[in-house]
Amino acid sequence: MEVMNDDLASLNARIDRTNELLQRMLAEVAKTPSTHAIFVDAGYLYAAAGRLVAGTEDRRAFDLDAEGLIEALIDRARTIFADSRLLRVYWYDGARRRIHTAEQQSIAELPDVKVRLGNLNANNQQKGVDSLIRTDLESLARHRAISDAALLGGDEDLVSAVEAAQGFGARVHLWGIEAPEGRNQAEPLLWEVDSQRTLDLDFFKPYVSRRTAPAVEATGLTRPAREDVRFVGAQIAAKWLAARGRESLVELLPGHPYLPGSVDQDLLVEAEGLLQYSLRGQADLRRALRDGFWEHLRAQY
Repeated sequence: MEVMNDDLASLNARIDRTNELLQRMLAEVAKTPSTHAIFVDAGYLYAAAGRLVAGTEDRRAFDLDAEGLIEALIDRARTIFADSRLLRVYWYDGARRRIHTAEQQSIAELPDVKVRLGNLNANNQQKGVDSLIRTDLESLARHRAISDAALLGGDEDLVSAVEAAQGFGARVHLWGIEAPEGRNQAEPLLWEVDSQRTLDLDFFKPYVSRRTAPAVEATGLTRPAREDVRFVGAQIAAKWLAARGRESLVELLPGHPYLPGSVDQDLLVEAEGLLQYSLRGQADLRRALRDGFWEHLRAQY
Protein backbone atom coordinates (compact mmCIF):
# COMPACT_ATOMS: atom_id res chain seq x y z
CA MET A 1 0.00 0.00 0.00
CA GLU A 2 2.86 2.33 0.89
CA VAL A 3 4.51 1.58 -2.50
CA MET A 4 1.29 2.48 -4.33
CA ASN A 5 1.09 5.76 -2.44
CA ASP A 6 4.69 6.57 -3.38
CA ASP A 7 3.97 5.80 -7.06
CA LEU A 8 0.84 7.96 -6.95
CA ALA A 9 2.73 10.82 -5.34
CA SER A 10 5.47 10.51 -7.98
CA LEU A 11 2.87 10.52 -10.77
CA ASN A 12 1.16 13.60 -9.31
CA ALA A 13 4.52 15.37 -9.07
CA ARG A 14 5.26 14.63 -12.75
CA ILE A 15 1.79 15.89 -13.73
CA ASP A 16 2.36 19.08 -11.75
CA ARG A 17 5.72 19.64 -13.46
CA THR A 18 4.14 19.03 -16.88
CA ASN A 19 1.34 21.48 -16.14
CA GLU A 20 3.87 24.05 -14.99
CA LEU A 21 5.84 23.68 -18.23
CA LEU A 22 2.66 23.99 -20.31
CA GLN A 23 1.66 27.14 -18.45
CA ARG A 24 5.09 28.65 -19.10
CA MET A 25 4.85 27.78 -22.80
CA LEU A 26 1.38 29.31 -23.07
CA ALA A 27 2.58 32.44 -21.30
CA GLU A 28 5.48 32.77 -23.78
CA VAL A 29 3.15 32.26 -26.75
CA ALA A 30 0.82 34.93 -25.38
CA LYS A 31 3.74 37.38 -25.17
CA THR A 32 4.93 36.64 -28.71
CA PRO A 33 3.51 39.25 -31.10
CA SER A 34 1.94 38.30 -34.41
CA THR A 35 4.03 39.07 -37.47
CA HIS A 36 3.00 40.17 -40.94
CA ALA A 37 4.76 40.76 -44.24
CA ILE A 38 3.82 42.65 -47.40
CA PHE A 39 4.34 41.04 -50.80
CA VAL A 40 4.28 43.38 -53.80
CA ASP A 41 4.08 42.18 -57.41
CA ALA A 42 5.72 45.25 -58.96
CA GLY A 43 4.55 44.33 -62.46
CA TYR A 44 0.93 44.47 -61.32
CA LEU A 45 1.59 47.62 -59.28
CA TYR A 46 3.16 49.60 -62.12
CA ALA A 47 0.54 48.54 -64.65
CA ALA A 48 -2.53 49.08 -62.46
CA ALA A 49 -1.36 52.23 -60.66
CA GLY A 50 -0.01 53.72 -63.90
CA ARG A 51 -3.31 53.21 -65.68
CA LEU A 52 -5.29 54.52 -62.71
CA VAL A 53 -3.29 57.72 -62.12
CA ALA A 54 -1.40 58.44 -65.35
CA GLY A 55 -3.66 56.70 -67.87
CA THR A 56 -0.92 54.37 -69.13
CA GLU A 57 0.77 51.09 -68.22
CA ASP A 58 4.04 52.16 -69.87
CA ARG A 59 6.61 52.60 -67.10
CA ARG A 60 8.55 55.03 -69.25
CA ALA A 61 5.63 57.46 -69.23
CA PHE A 62 5.40 58.06 -65.49
CA ASP A 63 7.43 58.23 -62.29
CA LEU A 64 6.72 56.15 -59.22
CA ASP A 65 7.91 57.32 -55.82
CA ALA A 66 8.54 53.78 -54.60
CA GLU A 67 9.94 54.88 -51.24
CA GLY A 68 6.90 56.99 -50.42
CA LEU A 69 4.53 54.30 -51.65
CA ILE A 70 6.23 51.57 -49.62
CA GLU A 71 5.96 53.73 -46.52
CA ALA A 72 2.25 54.23 -47.25
CA LEU A 73 1.76 50.46 -47.63
CA ILE A 74 3.55 49.84 -44.34
CA ASP A 75 1.39 52.48 -42.67
CA ARG A 76 -1.77 50.88 -44.07
CA ALA A 77 -0.65 47.44 -42.84
CA ARG A 78 0.11 48.88 -39.41
CA THR A 79 -3.51 50.07 -39.23
CA ILE A 80 -4.98 46.76 -40.38
CA PHE A 81 -2.69 44.49 -38.33
CA ALA A 82 -2.74 46.66 -35.22
CA ASP A 83 -1.34 44.02 -32.83
CA SER A 84 1.28 42.71 -35.23
CA ARG A 85 4.83 43.66 -36.14
CA LEU A 86 6.22 43.99 -39.66
CA LEU A 87 8.73 41.38 -40.78
CA ARG A 88 9.58 43.14 -44.04
CA VAL A 89 8.28 44.19 -47.46
CA TYR A 90 9.04 41.83 -50.35
CA TRP A 91 9.24 43.58 -53.72
CA TYR A 92 9.08 41.32 -56.81
CA ASP A 93 10.06 42.69 -60.19
CA GLY A 94 11.58 41.61 -63.49
CA ALA A 95 14.98 42.53 -64.93
CA ARG A 96 16.88 41.41 -67.97
CA ARG A 97 19.23 38.59 -66.95
CA ARG A 98 18.16 39.42 -63.38
CA ILE A 99 20.51 42.43 -63.34
CA HIS A 100 18.85 45.15 -61.26
CA THR A 101 18.19 48.62 -62.63
CA ALA A 102 19.20 51.78 -60.75
CA GLU A 103 15.60 52.15 -59.55
CA GLN A 104 15.48 48.56 -58.29
CA GLN A 105 18.79 49.07 -56.51
CA SER A 106 17.48 52.17 -54.72
CA ILE A 107 14.41 50.20 -53.61
CA ALA A 108 16.61 47.35 -52.36
CA GLU A 109 18.54 49.82 -50.20
CA LEU A 110 15.40 50.90 -48.32
CA PRO A 111 15.04 49.64 -44.73
CA ASP A 112 12.85 46.56 -44.23
CA VAL A 113 12.62 45.91 -47.98
CA LYS A 114 13.78 42.79 -49.82
CA VAL A 115 13.89 42.92 -53.63
CA ARG A 116 13.47 39.66 -55.56
CA LEU A 117 14.11 39.67 -59.30
CA GLY A 118 12.70 37.42 -61.97
CA ASN A 119 13.61 37.58 -65.65
CA LEU A 120 12.28 40.07 -68.19
CA ASN A 121 11.79 38.71 -71.70
CA ALA A 122 12.06 40.50 -75.04
CA ASN A 123 8.43 41.65 -74.74
CA ASN A 124 9.10 43.15 -71.30
CA GLN A 125 7.05 40.42 -69.65
CA GLN A 126 8.02 39.13 -66.21
CA LYS A 127 9.06 35.49 -65.95
CA GLY A 128 9.56 33.59 -62.71
CA VAL A 129 8.13 36.24 -60.38
CA ASP A 130 5.09 34.16 -59.35
CA SER A 131 7.31 31.24 -58.36
CA LEU A 132 9.46 33.56 -56.23
CA ILE A 133 6.36 34.80 -54.42
CA ARG A 134 5.19 31.24 -53.82
CA THR A 135 8.59 30.18 -52.48
CA ASP A 136 8.75 33.05 -49.98
CA LEU A 137 5.12 32.81 -48.89
CA GLU A 138 5.33 29.05 -48.36
CA SER A 139 8.68 29.16 -46.57
CA LEU A 140 7.69 31.97 -44.19
CA ALA A 141 4.36 30.32 -43.38
CA ARG A 142 5.95 26.90 -42.86
CA HIS A 143 8.49 28.29 -40.38
CA ARG A 144 5.80 30.33 -38.59
CA ALA A 145 7.70 33.52 -39.45
CA ILE A 146 4.43 35.25 -40.37
CA SER A 147 0.83 34.91 -39.31
CA ASP A 148 -0.57 37.28 -41.95
CA ALA A 149 0.49 38.14 -45.50
CA ALA A 150 -0.69 41.21 -47.40
CA LEU A 151 -0.39 40.37 -51.11
CA LEU A 152 -0.55 43.19 -53.66
CA GLY A 153 -1.10 41.44 -56.97
CA GLY A 154 -3.69 40.14 -59.38
CA ASP A 155 -2.32 37.22 -61.42
CA GLU A 156 -4.18 33.90 -61.34
CA ASP A 157 -0.80 32.14 -61.07
CA LEU A 158 -0.60 33.44 -57.49
CA VAL A 159 -3.38 31.07 -56.42
CA SER A 160 -0.89 28.28 -55.70
CA ALA A 161 1.17 30.66 -53.55
CA VAL A 162 -1.92 31.56 -51.52
CA GLU A 163 -2.88 27.92 -51.07
CA ALA A 164 0.64 26.97 -50.00
CA ALA A 165 0.76 29.66 -47.30
CA GLN A 166 -2.72 28.86 -46.05
CA GLY A 167 -1.78 25.20 -45.81
CA PHE A 168 0.72 26.13 -43.08
CA GLY A 169 -1.76 28.27 -41.16
CA ALA A 170 -1.01 31.76 -42.47
CA ARG A 171 -3.82 34.10 -43.48
CA VAL A 172 -3.44 35.80 -46.88
CA HIS A 173 -5.04 39.19 -47.48
CA LEU A 174 -5.28 40.35 -51.08
CA TRP A 175 -4.75 44.05 -51.79
CA GLY A 176 -5.82 45.35 -55.18
CA ILE A 177 -5.63 48.63 -57.09
CA GLU A 178 -8.79 50.38 -58.21
CA ALA A 179 -9.51 49.66 -61.88
CA PRO A 180 -10.95 52.46 -64.05
CA GLU A 181 -12.96 49.79 -65.89
CA GLY A 182 -13.75 46.18 -65.02
CA ARG A 183 -11.33 44.17 -62.89
CA ASN A 184 -7.57 43.87 -62.81
CA GLN A 185 -7.42 40.79 -60.52
CA ALA A 186 -8.23 37.20 -61.47
CA GLU A 187 -11.44 35.81 -59.98
CA PRO A 188 -9.84 32.49 -58.84
CA LEU A 189 -7.36 34.56 -56.81
CA LEU A 190 -10.18 36.56 -55.23
CA TRP A 191 -11.93 33.31 -54.24
CA GLU A 192 -8.92 31.82 -52.45
CA VAL A 193 -7.74 34.65 -50.18
CA ASP A 194 -8.91 35.30 -46.62
CA SER A 195 -9.83 38.95 -47.19
CA GLN A 196 -9.79 41.59 -49.94
CA ARG A 197 -9.08 45.33 -49.96
CA THR A 198 -8.87 47.85 -52.79
CA LEU A 199 -6.50 50.83 -52.72
CA ASP A 200 -8.09 53.76 -54.55
CA LEU A 201 -6.98 56.71 -56.66
CA ASP A 202 -6.44 59.01 -53.68
CA PHE A 203 -4.04 56.47 -52.16
CA PHE A 204 -1.78 56.41 -55.24
CA LYS A 205 -2.01 60.03 -56.41
CA PRO A 206 0.88 61.31 -54.26
CA TYR A 207 3.25 58.66 -55.58
CA VAL A 208 2.56 58.45 -59.33
CA SER A 209 3.10 61.32 -61.78
CA ARG A 210 3.42 61.59 -65.55
CA ARG A 211 6.89 62.41 -66.83
CA THR A 212 6.45 66.02 -67.83
CA ALA A 213 8.76 68.93 -67.04
CA PRO A 214 7.65 70.50 -63.74
CA ALA A 215 6.17 73.97 -64.14
CA VAL A 216 8.67 75.40 -61.65
CA GLU A 217 11.55 74.25 -63.84
CA ALA A 218 10.14 76.24 -66.74
CA THR A 219 10.70 79.42 -64.70
CA GLY A 220 14.42 78.74 -64.68
CA LEU A 221 14.68 77.54 -61.07
CA THR A 222 17.48 75.08 -60.51
CA ARG A 223 17.20 71.77 -58.70
CA PRO A 224 17.79 72.31 -54.97
CA ALA A 225 20.71 70.63 -53.21
CA ARG A 226 20.01 67.70 -50.93
CA GLU A 227 21.23 69.66 -47.88
CA ASP A 228 18.82 72.49 -48.68
CA VAL A 229 15.95 70.02 -48.87
CA ARG A 230 17.08 68.37 -45.63
CA PHE A 231 17.07 71.79 -43.92
CA VAL A 232 13.53 72.43 -45.14
CA GLY A 233 12.51 69.07 -43.70
CA ALA A 234 13.92 70.15 -40.32
CA GLN A 235 12.08 73.47 -40.56
CA ILE A 236 8.78 71.73 -41.18
CA ALA A 237 9.48 69.30 -38.32
CA ALA A 238 9.97 72.22 -35.91
CA LYS A 239 6.68 73.73 -37.03
CA TRP A 240 4.94 70.35 -36.77
CA LEU A 241 6.24 69.78 -33.25
CA ALA A 242 5.19 73.24 -32.10
CA ALA A 243 1.66 72.63 -33.40
CA ARG A 244 1.23 69.01 -32.30
CA GLY A 245 3.24 68.81 -29.08
CA ARG A 246 5.38 66.08 -27.51
CA GLU A 247 2.50 63.63 -27.14
CA SER A 248 2.18 63.43 -30.92
CA LEU A 249 5.95 63.07 -31.17
CA VAL A 250 5.92 60.09 -28.79
CA GLU A 251 3.23 58.45 -30.94
CA LEU A 252 5.22 59.07 -34.14
CA LEU A 253 8.66 57.86 -33.02
CA PRO A 254 7.94 54.10 -32.89
CA GLY A 255 7.25 54.16 -36.62
CA HIS A 256 10.74 55.45 -37.52
CA PRO A 257 11.95 55.53 -40.29
CA TYR A 258 8.42 55.50 -41.73
CA LEU A 259 5.96 58.37 -41.64
CA PRO A 260 2.19 57.88 -41.67
CA GLY A 261 0.79 58.56 -45.14
CA SER A 262 -1.04 61.73 -44.09
CA VAL A 263 2.06 63.21 -42.41
CA ASP A 264 4.27 62.30 -45.37
CA GLN A 265 1.87 63.92 -47.84
CA ASP A 266 1.59 67.12 -45.76
CA LEU A 267 5.39 67.22 -45.54
CA LEU A 268 5.74 66.93 -49.32
CA VAL A 269 3.17 69.62 -50.11
CA GLU A 270 4.60 72.12 -47.61
CA ALA A 271 8.19 71.48 -48.76
CA GLU A 272 7.29 72.03 -52.42
CA GLY A 273 5.70 75.35 -51.43
CA LEU A 274 8.80 76.48 -49.55
CA LEU A 275 11.22 75.31 -52.21
CA GLN A 276 9.05 76.36 -55.16
CA TYR A 277 10.15 73.14 -56.78
CA SER A 278 8.31 69.88 -57.51
CA LEU A 279 9.66 66.86 -55.63
CA ARG A 280 7.42 64.40 -57.50
CA GLY A 281 9.56 61.68 -59.01
CA GLN A 282 12.63 63.00 -57.14
CA ALA A 283 13.25 60.03 -54.87
CA ASP A 284 16.63 61.23 -53.56
CA LEU A 285 15.29 64.67 -52.64
CA ARG A 286 12.21 63.22 -50.95
CA ARG A 287 14.50 60.96 -48.93
CA ALA A 288 16.57 63.98 -47.87
CA LEU A 289 13.35 65.77 -46.89
CA ARG A 290 12.24 62.89 -44.67
CA ASP A 291 15.73 62.57 -43.19
CA GLY A 292 15.71 66.23 -42.18
CA PHE A 293 12.24 65.90 -40.70
CA TRP A 294 13.19 62.86 -38.63
CA GLU A 295 16.57 64.20 -37.52
CA HIS A 296 14.99 67.28 -35.98
CA LEU A 297 12.24 65.34 -34.23
CA ARG A 298 14.57 62.71 -32.78
CA ALA A 299 16.93 65.43 -31.53
CA GLN A 300 14.05 66.89 -29.50
CA TYR A 301 13.08 63.63 -27.81
